[in-house]
Amino acid sequence: MIRVAKTKHTVQNEPLLSPFGFKGAYLSELWQSVTLLTGADGSVGMGVGVQSVLWSDARVFVRYGEVAGNELMANMTRSALAGLEKAEFETPFELLEQLFPQVLAYGKKSIGLPDLRSTFALNSLVTVDHAAWGLFAKNKGLRFGELVPEAYRSALSEKQTRLGSIPLIPYGMSEDDIAKVLDDGYFLLKIKVGADPDQDGSQSKMLEWDCRRLSQIHEIASRYETEHTSSGKIAYYLDANGRYDGKDRLLRLLEHADKIGALERIVLFEEPFPEEVKTDVSDVPVRLAADESVHDTHDALERIELGYGALALKPVAKTMSMSLKVAKIARDKGIPCFCADLTANPVLVDWNKNLAARLDPIPGLKVGVIETNGHQNYRNWERMKSWHPRAGADWIEADKGIFRLNGGFYETDGGALETGAHYEALCEGGQPG
Repeated sequence: MIRVAKTKHTVQNEPLLSPFGFKGAYLSELWQSVTLLTGADGSVGMGVGVQSVLWSDARVFVRYGEVAGNELMANMTRSALAGLEKAEFETPFELLEQLFPQVLAYGKKSIGLPDLRSTFALNSLVTVDHAAWGLFAKNKGLRFGELVPEAYRSALSEKQTRLGSIPLIPYGMSEDDIAKVLDDGYFLLKIKVGADPDQDGSQSKMLEWDCRRLSQIHEIASRYETEHTSSGKIAYYLDANGRYDGKDRLLRLLEHADKIGALERIVLFEEPFPEEVKTDVSDVPVRLAADESVHDTHDALERIELGYGALALKPVAKTMSMSLKVAKIARDKGIPCFCADLTANPVLVDWNKNLAARLDPIPGLKVGVIETNGHQNYRNWERMKSWHPRAGADWIEADKGIFRLNGGFYETDGGALETGAHYEALCEGGQPG
């Protein structure tokens, strides 16, 4: 058993280069949540997280605004840590199972939403779960692949040496910037759909906007070829963040995609509907992926039964412990998975890579992939990279759209379970470097 002797937590605001739009709203900054767990033997586990109130539960963002919403989520993290001193756990899985119901109950009461989305609580626990894995690694003296319990290892059969980096194409990205992304070698574009152009909630206007946007992007992408997809063409991964009201409207978008020659390029379409819409989608002509609607293994099974053909794993948003549980269910059911982003900082990107590198490629792609868009969105990305425990390592940056994972990455877990001096200083109240 691992005994927690001391906990520390802080947050750091990181501004974005420009307003970041999805779910019909916009972010201006993302709070970085940092936790230190000190064990009874003096070893320290460090966890970092990124809070995304808008992604986790848009109602909180709308009701309270950006800053107050972030403070509410940070308070949920603090509530988890308040009872952890002198707590014991065998693995991070047990710790998450202990904390999750308590933190969700606290959030429902403090925020005033009796149906607060479970993902909001999981997002608040990412930093704690990450720190628990760090403490677990120090206690066992093992690397990530060896730390994962045998029951979950069947989902982690690969050891990729290359991972495709998935960039984000948000609502406001210009044609020149889209072309630059493709010039840089990226081959799978994550395209945000579900815009609210007049901020009036009109579904018809949303569909019109999405059709125009897809045509615009497809016209640019059609000029490029790639060796990393089965077709040799640039592939698309659409994400609606639950904005479509039903299958009929979704099919109209896909009819448009077919008309312009883009349908065959869509390897994933993520979360078209609000999670309460539980419609059979087995007849939809693209692979639908579940993300926000999957909080746990029960949700994963439900979505698979509805015809969803892929699951987005998000250690950076829903904890590594929960992501591994979902990955096992997916493998048992023959459903492919991939690792999606939450505009993670450089340390969290490498924590995500530890899972992404061990998954099979998505059908239609020749290599594994991982979504990461922090380099596109954080104002201080270069400075944030300097805070990585393995700053300067060649696996941190993508080269022509590909992360190259050498032996050093696997020998060190990409530095993701090490303690970074900057984040440690933040938690200790000192002056960060």
